Amino acid sequence: MTSSPDPHQNPAVSEGWTRRRVLSVAGITAAGLALAACGAPSSAPPGQAGTGGASGAAGGGSGAKVIIGVGGQTLLTYLPTTLAQQLDYYKEEGVEVELQDLQGGSKALTAMIGGSTQVTSGYYEHTIQMQAKNQSIEAFVDMGLSSGLALVVAPKNEGSIKGIADLKGKNVGVTAPGSSTDMFVKYLLSKNGFQPTDAAVSAIGAGSSAVAAVQNNQVDAAVMLEPDISVLAKRLGKAPVILQDVRTVDGLKAVFGTESWPSACLYAKSDWISKNQDTVGKLAKAIERTLGYISEHSGQEIAAKMPEKFAGGDKVQYAKVIDDLKKTLSKDGKFTEDGTQAVLKTQRVANPEIGDKAIDLSKTYTNDYVKA
Repeated sequence: MTSSPDPHQNPAVSEGWTRRRVLSVAGITAAGLALAACGAPSSAPPGQAGTGGASGAAGGGSGAKVIIGVGGQTLLTYLPTTLAQQLDYYKEEGVEVELQDLQGGSKALTAMIGGSTQVTSGYYEHTIQMQAKNQSIEAFVDMGLSSGLALVVAPKNEGSIKGIADLKGKNVGVTAPGSSTDMFVKYLLSKNGFQPTDAAVSAIGAGSSAVAAVQNNQVDAAVMLEPDISVLAKRLGKAPVILQDVRTVDGLKAVFGTESWPSACLYAKSDWISKNQDTVGKLAKAIERTLGYISEHSGQEIAAKMPEKFAGGDKVQYAKVIDDLKKTLSKDGKFTEDGTQAVLKTQRVANPEIGDKAIDLSKTYTNDYVKA
């Protein structure tokens, strides 16, 4: 859990699930992960590669080389994007890919709109946000069935922030303004009878910067994802207090009223897709194969394939969180109408730029590139 142009600023937004009880289990909560968030920079600056790939790239017609901007590469919600590269599936499908690790979904979206990347590994909701701005963005393979977000209370406020009402006047950390994490805060406030602006938001990024911001009480609360939540638990020596958690089916039902909420996906400008259909099909196939690999292999086997730095020196805990993440991933890469409707409903409540605007969901996603 994830506006647009800074998409996270409102260009289009972004950012799975480990049962809530996992946080109370010493294994994953207290031992957490000293994952990417701890062992490596949370993201590379715009324009720098994440785990590498194609060196040159880009824009136009052939689509032989593609730069994919990732909305926080160490976040497990985007694991399939990186794992596909680690497994050489992009190459095997015949497309050369460079991954750029950006600070958040909105920044990844901004990079694509600006032309420095062609495809974004970000949250589906961005496509809705961009349509409201008269820009046509289309998602072509779904990776996540949950946003994987949790609203965590900073240690200093564990006795004073006990519900959404207590966020009024407080400062809540999000990956970036306009991101899915930001939209989550605004949705929860609106759903509970408050104005979306009743709490201030501050950009804390993802990974080590987000963990440090909460641990050191630089914010009053924060919307976080894995592995950051487990890393925080390890740093604190206990499970953090969580106000809302949509990493479980029960959590999704309680917050969004649905069992599916499309999140991490690959999307691109509609005109780029129409000009590069063969390349788009290859990318979708690579992700589809990766989702199949994930469902058939253990967290330990998957962790062994990921970049070493992503485990932050603790592959055992990294593997445990991956095992739990598997429950939140799509099995076939397809979007469902119920799921996309749920995302639109969230946007109508949380995002004033959407409001009651006419949105044609059929133009925000396609299942044409995944296997029937």
